[in-house]
Amino acid sequence: MTKYWLAVVSYEHVRRGVALGIAQADHGKRAAVERMRPGDELVYYSPREGMRTGAPVRSFTAIGTIDDRPAWRAESQGEGGCFQPWRRAVSYRTEARSTPIDTLRDELGLTAVPNWGMVLRRGLIELSAHDYGVIARAMLDDPRPDAGARDVWALFGAEA
Repeated sequence: MTKYWLAVVSYEHVRRGVALGIAQADHGKRAAVERMRPGDELVYYSPREGMRTGAPVRSFTAIGTIDDRPAWRAESQGEGGCFQPWRRAVSYRTEARSTPIDTLRDELGLTAVPNWGMVLRRGLIELSAHDYGVIARAMLDDPRPDAGARDVWALFGAEA
């Protein structure tokens, strides 16, 4: 049975993940990526450009499907080479448009609860099929020019 996931990750990290074809969540913890299974759908929400820094983005910034490959631990990264995040392979939909959360708030169950922003602090949450469908339609199918979608890739002058 397909599950739908929302990972809350800075835009810079999303862009890098899309370029590498990987998913990483909850600061690289194993448990987060182990919850995902092949065929599950993943959406990234980016609150800011950088991790706790940079311009606000507040948009769904990438969407993809978890590939049929087990989670693995990346090679040592960062200062001292001690950071070894856990990852999953993902097939990203490169045609997806970044979509501001504010344009979908009235349609999402996720944002209908009080203090919904606190829920996003968990890093990786399971989405309902309804919420995933609303987000996916907005990112992939909605041809309306006033739908609120914007090209975050171009906004920051970068490509994956």
